Amino acid sequence: MNILIVDDDMDYLFQTKMKLEQLGFKTITADSQREAEMILEKTRPDLAILDLMMENEDSGFILSYKIKKKYPDVPVIILTAVAAETGITFDIQDENNRKWIKADLFLDKGIRSDVLKGEIERLLTEKTNKSL
Repeated sequence: MNILIVDDDMDYLFQTKMKLEQLGFKTITADSQREAEMILEKTRPDLAILDLMMENEDSGFILSYKIKKKYPDVPVIILTAVAAETGITFDIQDENNRKWIKADLFLDKGIRSDVLKGEIERLLTEKTNKSL
């Protein structure tokens, strides 16, 4: 399983990469929306984990949209600290938000590794079940 991780915080990117590799996943990393878009031209990940605010405040939303347009069945997790930093939350279960937020899951940074692993496995299982 190849997981694309995109975050402009190099320390967080490295920590997330190490956590996921310790959990048995292969990773591809990018430190910007632009770099991720170049990777996506050549590589189809099994799942993507994106930061929300990178070059722009909505880089994660834009990247999620582009991933879903090119690879509709690739699960996308937006992992962000935006709620803690701004108090803004996004409910992707709300039908109006689902129209423009293309992510499958919206999680806060600082999530425990075992919880993140469970969410990744759940999304990958759902993806496999849909393709059968």
